[in-house]
Amino acid sequence: MVVKEEEMVLVTPGEVLGKATEVKAGKGAYVAKHNGLVYASLTGLLRTLSPPPDSPDQRATVEVTGHKAHGPVPEPGSVVIARVTKVMTRMASADIMCVGAKSVREKFSGIIRQQDVRATEIDKVDMHLSFRPGDIVRASVVSFML
Repeated sequence: MVVKEEEMVLVTPGEVLGKATEVKAGKGAYVAKHNGLVYASLTGLLRTLSPPPDSPDQRATVEVTGHKAHGPVPEPGSVVIARVTKVMTRMASADIMCVGAKSVREKFSGIIRQQDVRATEIDKVDMHLSFRPGDIVRASVVSFML
């Protein structure tokens, strides 16, 4: 793969990097399923990598190379470990402590929605019976908001 040096720019989380039909998401980037756009998931330099000439998929790969001072950043599909901080009727708030096997350096908060607790009988989920402040949960990130 070849890096196109003229396209290296600083990007921030949530910044649109292109359309999924035109570019592939690499490290530090993800595709939003609802609109097919590729977004940055961390602050860093945008790199565009050309595909190998013999590759059947000729889309360039975009990736964001973060600073070494930054720890891991949650992105859709990431498995996280979080501590429940507040329980409400329809949701629970949680502070993310780990993304995958790595602990986070920055503070990330998450919401566990009532409809995401289990697959069936969603309306019967009682958040106060399911979670208490201080509980440690393992969860998959569904979406990322700024």
